[in-house]
Amino acid sequence: MVKGRAAGVAEHVEHVDADDRVLRIVRRDEAVREGLLHRVAGVVCRDTERRVLINRRSMNVPWFAGRYAPLIAGAVRPGESYAHAARRELGEELGVHAAVRPLFKFICSGAVGPYWFGIHEAVVTDGVVPDSREIAWSGWLTLSEFRSAATRWPLVPDAGEAFERYLMRCG
Repeated sequence: MVKGRAAGVAEHVEHVDADDRVLRIVRRDEAVREGLLHRVAGVVCRDTERRVLINRRSMNVPWFAGRYAPLIAGAVRPGESYAHAARRELGEELGVHAAVRPLFKFICSGAVGPYWFGIHEAVVTDGVVPDSREIAWSGWLTLSEFRSAATRWPLVPDAGEAFERYLMRCG
């Protein structure tokens, strides 16, 4: 089920080109099925101690059920900016309202198809209340703790790639 929408209602995204210019509006399932570039926003959540919020996806989500991710992410809706989508995802998935800082974007080849991935960072000072339909577990880990756990935990492939890029740029 797509958050905030009635069951059975298709989610739409903007099909974009290699320069991230909008070509047309398509259903998200069509974008994935046809390998059409679209937009996704991701957010790395840090606390005031610089720990990273790690999430294990619910077993009920359509992709990468039960896998771990060092960020949250979701499709950018038509007419929505990457930053707005990032803030929306924080609220929907974590029950958090925090400022997001846009960092960079890149074309991610994607495990289920290609997309522009806009990466953001948020410093979260309030309690996190994950949406259990999306997230089965969350925890704050130091980078060292995450790196150790990542050798044992199955990761969401795209989130792992984006997080490595984030660490190279932002540490």
